Amino acid sequence: MTPKEITQLFERFREANPAPTTELEYSTPYELLVAVALSAQMTDVGVNIATRKLFPVANTPQAIARLGVERLLPYIANVNFTRTKAANVVATAKQLIELHGGEVPRDRDALEALPGVGRKTANVVLNTAFGEGTMAVDTHIFRVSNRTGLATGPDVRAVEDELLRVVPDAYLQNAHHWLILHGRYVCKARVPDCPRCIVRDLCHFPDKTPGNAPPLEVAPARTRRK
Repeated sequence: MTPKEITQLFERFREANPAPTTELEYSTPYELLVAVALSAQMTDVGVNIATRKLFPVANTPQAIARLGVERLLPYIANVNFTRTKAANVVATAKQLIELHGGEVPRDRDALEALPGVGRKTANVVLNTAFGEGTMAVDTHIFRVSNRTGLATGPDVRAVEDELLRVVPDAYLQNAHHWLILHGRYVCKARVPDCPRCIVRDLCHFPDKTPGNAPPLEVAPARTRRK
């Protein structure tokens, strides 16, 4: 995409959804960290089912550490890799208490040093909890970026680096959420809903799904849990 096309793309996303955010339900940076840690290879809907049971009982590092792995397991039983994720969540809680006073650090290296926390999870927390202009490239963002020509690359890190280079600063903080939502609801993996895409004319994908339909606005994301 040209710089002009990229600007137009994000202008349209912003007009359709001025304040996008994650569909994971949370009310604190720690709740978000736990939710993202549970979300690997899971839908946000599935994670929300688990955290709606868990957070009223334990939603701080201290409470999770006291709960322990065995008592945590029933609350997240619907989540895949249950025991591994439970072990990481409990170990993370203990590390936050020991090294960070029970607070989620606003620092990439410190986040990535937490058990089970990788670059993508750190980027989500930095962006969503702390408002930083990071880009957590998941399968949706990787697909949309390569398919549209917004940012092409052979792997998620290459696409992340390219997005950080080409996305205008004015849109960078929200770009992560706009692209995820677009990939989730419009630019789908198997059959993209091109007829209802609000950026179809800007997209460089050569094999667009044929048809005509009213444009589908970017789906609004859920607000954080109250």
